[in-house]
Amino acid sequence: MIIYNGGSCQPLDRIVLFPFDDHSVPLQTGLDLQLIPHRTYPAKPSRIVVPLGDPGTPDSRAVCYYGTVCRVGEELWMWYLGQDDRDDTWFQRICFARSTDGYHWEKPDLGLVSYHGDTHNNLVDLNQGSHHVQACVVFHDPDDPDPSRRFKMAYQCRHYNNHFAVAFSEDGLTWRDSANNPVGPHLEMAGGVRHNGVYVLSGQGGAHPRPTRQMVNHISYDFETWSEAFHIGLTRGNSHLDPHGTNVGPQVHLGVAMWDRGNVLLGVYGQWNGHHTNDRRFTHMDLGLTVSNDAIHHREPIHEFPFVSASQDGWYLMPEGNPSISKYPALIQGQGFENVGEETLFWYGPWPEQISDGVRVAAWKRDRLGYFCGYLRQGWQADLSHHFVSAPIDLQGKPARVSINAEGLGDHGQVSVEILDETLLPVEAYGREQATPIVAAGFDQTAEWGAVHDVRMAGSGKVRLRVHIEGVRPEDARVYAVYLDAVQ
Repeated sequence: MIIYNGGSCQPLDRIVLFPFDDHSVPLQTGLDLQLIPHRTYPAKPSRIVVPLGDPGTPDSRAVCYYGTVCRVGEELWMWYLGQDDRDDTWFQRICFARSTDGYHWEKPDLGLVSYHGDTHNNLVDLNQGSHHVQACVVFHDPDDPDPSRRFKMAYQCRHYNNHFAVAFSEDGLTWRDSANNPVGPHLEMAGGVRHNGVYVLSGQGGAHPRPTRQMVNHISYDFETWSEAFHIGLTRGNSHLDPHGTNVGPQVHLGVAMWDRGNVLLGVYGQWNGHHTNDRRFTHMDLGLTVSNDAIHHREPIHEFPFVSASQDGWYLMPEGNPSISKYPALIQGQGFENVGEETLFWYGPWPEQISDGVRVAAWKRDRLGYFCGYLRQGWQADLSHHFVSAPIDLQGKPARVSINAEGLGDHGQVSVEILDETLLPVEAYGREQATPIVAAGFDQTAEWGAVHDVRMAGSGKVRLRVHIEGVRPEDARVYAVYLDAVQ
């Protein structure tokens, strides 16, 4: 299947229609779009899932999530940065943890790096931990024909004067530096993805005349030849230099962490809000949500929405007299979004990283990050319907099955799915009259048209989905996602 939403138009086995992706869902009427934030407060503090290590371990002073979580087989693997309590200077090494549920993480004894004369630790072998690493983004390519390159890492370290470098590994634990390092310019990175055969690395940096924090995206086809040129994927506020300095005002912190869902990529970026005095200590920073259909150009579904809020998180492990102390709430994002069972999980940490006391996790019900619902209409709007229409989709001559992720359904609110051709005309046997209303909530409720379960389109014609929210209380129904799956 191919959806024509302005993205890469690559063949997919699953297409996901999120209400907040206005390229895959370009048309809607009578609907209210809402995003669901992750918030903490004193009665519900943030959940630390990778805490500080015991005294004498490589992560006993700070656990910084300028790192990555990715699924490897049946496990989740995490690469994060640790600072110990023996170093007099800021010096971070790459540590490793693994989990099956995203909440409970094991720090395995890898036995790879000698740390203060002892190899019983969870340090990965990147130059034997001899260089301070400021950020790392790991890519897992299990289908790479070269087994020694099935794990790929982009990282920033002092050894290369903070220009970004790359390394390769067969097992994700023992790494081999590229002979071409450094392979790119100065880049403080927080995310990356391989989309449609292209590696995209996102961070802040780049040679542009406005030395404020901008989201810059570099690309590569082989992971070693990277574009020096970049694209500014998202801007906030006035991108021109404030006369007070580079820390003032709204900026994009460390690029965007991305989750590739095929036809759409979800992103999380740092909403840097600098104090008018240019004092970094008064910076506050929530995490915002972006949407992209090509991994390069990003947009916000709701402008300035705090998707993961930094408010009242409650970390105050701040040594007296530290000039980098931030008493304002601020968060950092790392690369890592996963569906685990009936939940969607995202990992993050506090900023500045030197005082980070652990990796946290934000959780939503699976794929329930935002929704469409109806709203009470009055006056001239009273006779209008509540529905949205997808971008054109080429089924490529194969059957497909439609399902809905929704709640709030029942006697007073239902959802039905109608199939249109590209020109918005109903397709015979898949019209609104034939559609069976979906009245039960669930993550994966199948759409049907009487006895017909699959969508079949003769020839090469494109279809659109028109999803109706119906009933006497359409404001109660919430549609979080629509899935179109190829039937094998």
